[in-house]
Amino acid sequence: MSESPRHPEWQYLDLMRHIWEHGDQRMDRTGVGTRSVFGTMLRFDLADDRVPLLTTKRVFWKAAAKEMLWFLTGETNIRPLLQQGVTIWSDWPLKKYRQSSGEDIDQKAFEERIVEDEAFAKKWGDLGPVYGKQWVDWPTYQYGPDGKYTKGPGINQVAEVVESLKTNPGSRRHIIEGWNVAELDRMALPPCHKTYQFHVAGEGDEARLNCMLFQRSCDVALGLPFNLFGAALLTRLMAAQTGLNLGELVWSGGDTHLYLNHTDLIEEQLKREPEGAPKLAINRVPETIFDYAFEDFEVYDYEPQGILRAPVAV
Repeated sequence: MSESPRHPEWQYLDLMRHIWEHGDQRMDRTGVGTRSVFGTMLRFDLADDRVPLLTTKRVFWKAAAKEMLWFLTGETNIRPLLQQGVTIWSDWPLKKYRQSSGEDIDQKAFEERIVEDEAFAKKWGDLGPVYGKQWVDWPTYQYGPDGKYTKGPGINQVAEVVESLKTNPGSRRHIIEGWNVAELDRMALPPCHKTYQFHVAGEGDEARLNCMLFQRSCDVALGLPFNLFGAALLTRLMAAQTGLNLGELVWSGGDTHLYLNHTDLIEEQLKREPEGAPKLAINRVPETIFDYAFEDFEVYDYEPQGILRAPVAV
């Protein structure tokens, strides 16, 4: 009698345990301190609606899905997210506002002001040219006859990858890149999940879409659960738009770390065992990848264990 396959979430828990027990303890940009390893990989099968949603704690997938849709709009202001109750990007503009104004405003009051006051949101809610701006409107410049550079049309990397998957599936250039060196200093946070590469395996009706995400910096306890779901969702949308079957999500991390102030979360989560098989359904395929709505997504068979919270290092 053959043994049942190991639950795919054990990869995540094994990585967490390895970092916590063997990682290099070091100070970091935030001043909190981390335990860190370099060069890691996880693999998840996305076939049959499978999705890498952690079951050893609740992952707020609805916020992650709304964030992905926000990326695809090219928007860089947190106001549309806050209008939907998504607060995951508030920490960075809040910190900037406190430092600039000297006002000791709490997060909830700051978020309410962003939602209610459009002028305030325009000034204090923008994150700079992060993620979605680079994905759908990468800036270009043209050398004019007057000898001066002028801004050219932006490059929509997402649309170009959808088209290249349809017309040239064997290409090795199906890449969405967020690391625009020229604009890093204008971003509230340089992209952590920076490079997505897509790969088509097989042919015809058997063709499968794989995605590899490279993450230069990864907060394993808080960020990675969101990143895995977001990458899986993006892959699902790409597959739906190109008529491809689902293959693998391959996640690769550079500086892969746990924050020292996440001790309680880590130690509690490592006591738990994964169970269940969450699924993600895409209930509508619109004309373009930019026309999806949150209501098009459905997660089912997801029964996670209790919520585990920890502070975000800013």
